[in-house]
Amino acid sequence: MDTLVKQLLLNQSKEKIQKPNCKTRSGRSFLAFYLQTKFKQIINHDKKSDRQIIISYKKDFLDKFTQRLIEKPQERILIALSGESASGKSTICSQISKCIETLNLPITIVSADNYFKDISHLIEKYGNFDLLRDHGYDVDSPDNFDLDLLRSDMLDLKKGKDIYSPQYLVNGTGKSKPKSIFTQSKKIIIVEGMCSIYKKVQDIFDIKVYIDLDEQERKRRFLNRAQKRNQDEVNALKHWQYIQFAGKKYVASNKKNCDIIINGECNLEYFSRMVEYINLITNNFSEE
Repeated sequence: MDTLVKQLLLNQSKEKIQKPNCKTRSGRSFLAFYLQTKFKQIINHDKKSDRQIIISYKKDFLDKFTQRLIEKPQERILIALSGESASGKSTICSQISKCIETLNLPITIVSADNYFKDISHLIEKYGNFDLLRDHGYDVDSPDNFDLDLLRSDMLDLKKGKDIYSPQYLVNGTGKSKPKSIFTQSKKIIIVEGMCSIYKKVQDIFDIKVYIDLDEQERKRRFLNRAQKRNQDEVNALKHWQYIQFAGKKYVASNKKNCDIIINGECNLEYFSRMVEYINLITNNFSEE
């Protein structure tokens, strides 16, 4: 465990403050100030780490986010977690899932990839996905996601309403099953996937996080993953070329609109400790 984070956890576990009355604006303002101070502490400690998680963040991010907490305290916190293919989105979400289970965190994770439109009729026409791609199908284009439904569903979750999201089958059929995954609206909702920062939906998120990683490392990860899935090397390289094109056009172009840029090579144990600390500071109020 990173010694800096260990010290933060130790200090915070001893600290108790009088819980503010969040029904009042002054109480919410105090809470927002407290959280802003603690998050700045996280950022400053992260800078001293051997393997930083936070690469950069917008200067006005904390002010805007805490102001939202003050003005609309009843809304769930909606977080977009995006980045180009093989940048580490799924790996980081898996680590968050472990933290959710260990710490019983009030977090829901949504895969934005389930909002791919049904293309089963195209798969039947061309024979398989690779042939469809070779005929010019641009799978990662915003037009091939049901962004209207994604927006509607995430706004319902943000209001505290549970939903049934679609399920895109990853079995090569291109089928999407509507209203198939029960999704509970919890305190924090993380929406993982490249399309979560597409222009049609990016404004609904309270925090937009971009996972950044060197292209060569992404290529290595992608080809290694293809090999484990027994994919043909020539076809894997061909698909990588498409991914490079789509990533630059649709994902990296929206990087500038994200609030926080994090390191796709971050140490996952250190990341877990950070999640633990964030959970602690957002819940560590005495009831007295």
